Amino acid sequence: MKIAVLRIAGQVKNKIKDNETLKRLKLNKKFTLTFLDSEDKVRMGMVASVAHMVVYGEISEELIKELKAKRKEKDGIFFLHPPRGGFKKSSKVAAPKGILGKNSNIDKLIERML
Repeated sequence: MKIAVLRIAGQVKNKIKDNETLKRLKLNKKFTLTFLDSEDKVRMGMVASVAHMVVYGEISEELIKELKAKRKEKDGIFFLHPPRGGFKKSSKVAAPKGILGKNSNIDKLIERML
């Protein structure tokens, strides 16, 4: 199963450890998207450690094909726009009240960012 990881937080007031983890995940800039395999326990642990800065969740194969058709890929990374219509929930709070962390509605968010 493919997991989409999307960086939401910027670069200001980050801890050095979080910056290093995001760099190893190739999420250097805001609104950067990458795909991971859900079976890779090391990378999923890295995502869990920076869950307060990223949105992640399972993504459909149709959306992956649409994303590859509309956006140019560079080393497995996609650079997206801010979402049309803005974030529907807070971008500073975890999943039930906000969008950060594991989110089941990541498909809708990515569609608005294409």
